Amino acid sequence: MQKEKLWNSNYCKAMAGNFMMFFSFYLLTPLLPIYLDAQFHADKDLIGLVLSGYVIAALIVRPFSGFIVDSFNRKKVLMLCFFFFFICFTGYIGASTILMFAIVRTIHGLPFGATTVANSTVAIDVLPSSRRNEGVGFYGLSNNLAMAIAPSAGIYIYSITDNFSLLFWISLVVAFVGFYMACSIKLPARALVADKPKLSLDHFFLGRAWLMAINILFFGLCWGVMSNYVALYGKQELGITDGTGLFFALLSAGLFVSRLYGVKSLREGRLTENALEGASISCVGFLLFALSPGTWAYYLSAILIGLGNGRMYPAFLNMFICVARKDQRGTANSSILTSWDCGMGLGILLGGFLAEYINFSAAFWGAAVSQIAGTLLIVFFTRKFFKARMLPEYMPGNNEP
Repeated sequence: MQKEKLWNSNYCKAMAGNFMMFFSFYLLTPLLPIYLDAQFHADKDLIGLVLSGYVIAALIVRPFSGFIVDSFNRKKVLMLCFFFFFICFTGYIGASTILMFAIVRTIHGLPFGATTVANSTVAIDVLPSSRRNEGVGFYGLSNNLAMAIAPSAGIYIYSITDNFSLLFWISLVVAFVGFYMACSIKLPARALVADKPKLSLDHFFLGRAWLMAINILFFGLCWGVMSNYVALYGKQELGITDGTGLFFALLSAGLFVSRLYGVKSLREGRLTENALEGASISCVGFLLFALSPGTWAYYLSAILIGLGNGRMYPAFLNMFICVARKDQRGTANSSILTSWDCGMGLGILLGGFLAEYINFSAAFWGAAVSQIAGTLLIVFFTRKFFKARMLPEYMPGNNEP
């Protein structure tokens, strides 16, 4: 029997748009603490507060965006959200005070949160049912790869130009390209679901996945600490400036290799195995980073964290989808992203607080403890929880439209 085509044009456009969106956003992420310190002389705890604003906004909008994506024309919702995401980059260019910057950063979280939900749901819709697990895995590579490559690019550009305004303009242009890609996607017709409840909690959060959501929160916290403070840590504690770009490049390589290696087992439906293997590898990476035995450990930890997250996250995304009805795909996407953002926000705040009042080592030990807790949760509870709630149509051998 011939396999259905995975790499169709609409799926490729959804992946490209997603990559551009995350690239434009994370091009700035590791440099914003440095920018706020240099431009406004902000303390570390204030930096953490300002940068966590977008997470709070994304948290507010994501449950509603899942409901909107499931209830209205997904293409139009995606185009509208992506446009506002793109246009918000102009605010960074004009922000002349730390208050204005904080407002822009917080407002930017609204379209960012909504667009991530809309775009990922559209990508799932254009995938053939028999290739959905591996398709979701590859799709996740687009944002994970952007989150790894973009900081390297941003740090490199800043190191040779010393110009933050240029970075803001680059992000604006890249976001526009992503918006254009999203506008060119053609979606298949979607039938309305009969007898769908008018209003229920599952429109805003996938209650069937509550334990998996807690699990993802632990892992998001680790990423929040690492991605936002690794550049500042490298500069102030290790004397590494250009080398931070290498850190994210190695992280990117780990993500890429891990996605390719894990595709076969995702296609076979080995979701909990992938999640546990990935989380365990990341544990070693975060522990190595927290121990900081030398520069070699700084870079090796990047590879291990990349390898681990590249296995763990797509497995969890598929797990969320497999406990959701077809009319809840938007809610499933918004739920995992909401949980990840909760963790990210806590990680940014906790990392900034610990770095300011104790030291960077305490911040990264906090991330390592959170990673270990999330891994143990998979071992003792999440695997059984998922298998008990997986819908019959998603069982291996069953293909639904």
